[in-house]
Amino acid sequence: MAAARPPDPRLVVHPDLLRPSFATRLRRYFLTGLVLAAPLAITGSVTWWFINLVDGWVRPLIPAIFWPENYLPFPLPGFGVVIALIGLTSLGFFAANLVGRTLIGAGEAILNRMPVVRGLYKSVKQIFETIFSQSGTSFRKVGMVQFPQPGMWSIVFIAQEAAPEIAGQLPDGDEQIGVFLPCTPNPTTGFFFYLPRREVVEVAISVEDGAKLIMSAGLIQPGESQSKPRNGNGNGEPQERG
Repeated sequence: MAAARPPDPRLVVHPDLLRPSFATRLRRYFLTGLVLAAPLAITGSVTWWFINLVDGWVRPLIPAIFWPENYLPFPLPGFGVVIALIGLTSLGFFAANLVGRTLIGAGEAILNRMPVVRGLYKSVKQIFETIFSQSGTSFRKVGMVQFPQPGMWSIVFIAQEAAPEIAGQLPDGDEQIGVFLPCTPNPTTGFFFYLPRREVVEVAISVEDGAKLIMSAGLIQPGESQSKPRNGNGNGEPQERG
């Protein structure tokens, strides 16, 4: 039997050639640190801004004798947030009683006599009641419609059916439903329109997942785990390109 021929040295790849360079490893470490630190920094900044905002609103309403800074050697952020939570909870408890409902009804009756304030108050109140209502159906379903042209599908939030006053002016025979089509990456802006229910394809995802899908421009898919590796290399590091 003939002896095995040694491999051609020109076809053998040295292990050091497969190892990433020092600059490549530094860039990978930097991107990994950025992915970990940026969300924490942004979340912390937004939280700190909200706490300072609420503190600035509530602090002038509280007598200075109750400020924690008068008894502590350092400022205590979040004091206004705690007071606001306690005040809103107490207001809700008070409104649930007969006396509270009577006073609130009297106050609303006064507002209803003010031409400009009346419309503003009713609109804002209806929006908040719709958003925070647990029994409503507005914006609790996600769907898809063909927009901006046939064959192109966009994510929409399904609202309620058209009111009789509106449905009576729309083509007969089709059940009209309102949808809100948000824009990317800001889902608070978009288009609201009515269209036949048969043209809306409901999607079995939550409104939160739909909002994430829109804000991330499709990078965060519904049901995607936060701990799922983003590049398929199993270590969660950003994938090198090129």
